[in-house]
Amino acid sequence: MDAVVAHSEASMAKGSTSFRLASRLFGRRLREDVWQFYAWCRHCDDEIDGQDHGGRSVALDAETRRARLGALRRETHAAMAGETVTNPAFVAFQRVALRRRIPEQWPLELLDGFAMDVDGRSYETVEETLEYCWGVAGVVGVMMAIIMGARQDPEVLRRAQDLGLAFQLTNICRDVSEDAENGRIYLPAESLRRAGVPANIAMILDPENRPAVFLAVREQLELAEVYYRSARQGLRALPFRGALAVAAAREVYREIGRRVLRRGPEALASRMSAPKGVMAGLVLRGALVAIWSRAERLWPAPARPALWSRL
Repeated sequence: MDAVVAHSEASMAKGSTSFRLASRLFGRRLREDVWQFYAWCRHCDDEIDGQDHGGRSVALDAETRRARLGALRRETHAAMAGETVTNPAFVAFQRVALRRRIPEQWPLELLDGFAMDVDGRSYETVEETLEYCWGVAGVVGVMMAIIMGARQDPEVLRRAQDLGLAFQLTNICRDVSEDAENGRIYLPAESLRRAGVPANIAMILDPENRPAVFLAVREQLELAEVYYRSARQGLRALPFRGALAVAAAREVYREIGRRVLRRGPEALASRMSAPKGVMAGLVLRGALVAIWSRAERLWPAPARPALWSRL
């Protein structure tokens, strides 16, 4: 294992226990490509948020964040053009992007998603929240599908997008209080108003309002479940090892949302996660789903539900 791959593996180990566990189901070459792609995504996210592998943010002024976003765009263009890059995260990204022939459009759309945070976007409707989810996660699902060797067919890529959207909706619902402490609200304002709470940081952080805020959270998790079910139909388009890892990650993240729902309003008081002991069972369940997806290739996939989509 060379230094860039080792750096990338360490980045994933520190930044995402669940995705690292799932990546172990890939073959060696694909696993290393996934680590390297993750390292770039993690680096870009941390640069914008002033974080270290998703940890607590360091306050950055708007000018600094815009400057960092501009630098990320320039380095990404350089990497995609095959120019010399020195940052380990961009060396890693360049290897994967060029070897797997990722269209330049998709990495730039990820940076456009980060730009929404830089610009301090607010989200009035569910569709606007989903647009954000696309920019920071849905497009990652698309690129991951390409890395895993899926056909660059809109029907296939929409299912990959759907899994990214479901993941991000789950993240938003898990991190409501943490995001509010950092001055961000990703829950749609219209959902909060229906629950009887204005889209206001202080109101969301007030423990007295947790039951009402949870109503908006539940609405988004119910939508995430629809996207998880849609994404399930995309497994048949992936190579078996890819389907194994994706199915495992899907089960782990889906369980986080389910735990939030089971705990109710008190889930907003702390960050929810799936215990390691539970993860092993979820990975096994994902493996069974992946195995069944091979048989499903014998008949046509059901039509995708009428859901919001960028593709």
